[in-house]
Amino acid sequence: MSYKVYLHAFTVGAFLSPAAFGQGGTLNARMDKSAESLEKKVVSWRRDFHEHPELGNREFQTAAKVAAHLKGLGFEVKTGVGKTGVVGLLKGGKPGPVVALRADMDGLPVTERVDLPFKSQARTEYNGQQTGIMHACGHDTHVAILMGVAEVLASVKNDLRGTVKFIFQPAEEGAPTGEEGGAYLMVKEGVLENPKVDAIFGLHINSQTEVGTIKYRPGATMAAVDQFAIKLKGKQTHGASPWSGVDPIVTSAQVVMGLQTIVSRNLPLTENAAVVTVGAIHGGIRQNIIPEEVNMIGTIRSLDADMQKTIHRRIKEVAVNIAESAGAKADVNIDVMYPITYNDPKLTDQMVGSLEAVAGKNNVKITPAQTGAEDFSFYQQKVPGFFYFLGGMTKGTKVEDAAPHHTPDFRIDESCFVLGMKSLCHLTADYMEQSGKATAVSGK
Repeated sequence: MSYKVYLHAFTVGAFLSPAAFGQGGTLNARMDKSAESLEKKVVSWRRDFHEHPELGNREFQTAAKVAAHLKGLGFEVKTGVGKTGVVGLLKGGKPGPVVALRADMDGLPVTERVDLPFKSQARTEYNGQQTGIMHACGHDTHVAILMGVAEVLASVKNDLRGTVKFIFQPAEEGAPTGEEGGAYLMVKEGVLENPKVDAIFGLHINSQTEVGTIKYRPGATMAAVDQFAIKLKGKQTHGASPWSGVDPIVTSAQVVMGLQTIVSRNLPLTENAAVVTVGAIHGGIRQNIIPEEVNMIGTIRSLDADMQKTIHRRIKEVAVNIAESAGAKADVNIDVMYPITYNDPKLTDQMVGSLEAVAGKNNVKITPAQTGAEDFSFYQQKVPGFFYFLGGMTKGTKVEDAAPHHTPDFRIDESCFVLGMKSLCHLTADYMEQSGKATAVSGK
């Protein structure tokens, strides 16, 4: 073997997971080559989705394009799952576990400001207001990457030791008022059954992490999210004689300040972070009228189930007792939304080596827990799941100069797509290989 050939073999081997040597190594190398060859196609898909975003439970065009692609690859395909979701099934050539891979499809009611040739011009009415529609969280990239993964794995299906279930999910950002949707509804409709899923993997692009970097966290990774609504009822009166009524506006100010003490005074913050945010207050119609009622809404974020219970209890106590002290009345309603996005520690430990193999050990980093939320958590409640973050910020960019998610200036460097495809492919093949070895050792 020449020095150049030997060096190439060593370099490739150094970045393959332990399960990837021998025949597995050939499989991973083939998948990598296929992913690289699909880069332009994935970029084209992403730009199409970005230019034509759709809101939750309304992803009709997106779903149709995904379904057509999966059918063209020979998959078993179900449409209309969880409203507009698409599920594709790829059966490998060898027996083994069922691995699920998930991508979310919905955009957001955000008017895009980024000057791109494929900039979204879509508009709609949302909550009574005219607004643009934009993929301001990168779900367009998730769909395009997973479509690429489907094509890569289809090309090597005879060597796969198991089955892959592709879940293209609507409404991760939430379903329209009065509708169910998202991961919750897909799980409810049995997406993790028939065949039963053994493990699920998902990635999320991150606009403030450099291309080439992957971040993850064992255990609680993203917060549970709940929402609250507080109705404060006072007694309407003339603004010139407040003593003749009960002022719900002043009471609401006291409630807002009281709510802030829940996090700072009632929770063990050295263990986990938490947030209580009042996002909107509405009350009154004229400068010299003290209104009868004030309504406020807000969000709760928690990374620990016990802390979540404490927050719920204290919100009710604070609002009700402050209102009573002012002679007003508080009605408090708390809706439980998404659970904690929890990476199964055993699965995470098992699969991190696959990410390090494909991205390089120094490029795979543990990240602090985030107070953002993800409905991938509903899948993780049922089966072991691993959710990680893919860098999408151009190298050399300062984090403070990169627009965060859910903003009009959000943008992604498309050079991250190949690593996104490779990482999901490696996780799938390596998990199957490792599960096969574990079964052989146990004799089952």
